[in-house]
Amino acid sequence: MPMWVGKVVGTLVATPKDESLTGSKLLFVQPMKFYEDQRRNPVVAVDTIGAGTGETVLVVEGSSARHLLGRPNAAVDSAIIGIIDSIELNKELLEE
Repeated sequence: MPMWVGKVVGTLVATPKDESLTGSKLLFVQPMKFYEDQRRNPVVAVDTIGAGTGETVLVVEGSSARHLLGRPNAAVDSAIIGIIDSIELNKELLEE
């Protein structure tokens, strides 16, 4: 899943950590559930834009997240790349 929408549900502080994460703000993000059978656990994501708890955000994973930070070898799997203002969905089309 390379890009997804989630809600910031908390923060994470890790004093000892991999050097590639030094200076990075880490947030817990719960992927949003758009249909009944969709389930996923919260993930830890590097915040690149200043998101806060309770905000709906756009997240990328994998190499996209690492390249976004300008450190392709960083110990990063997910990064927040946007704060979402609004979402409009047609639930009938989602269930097809």
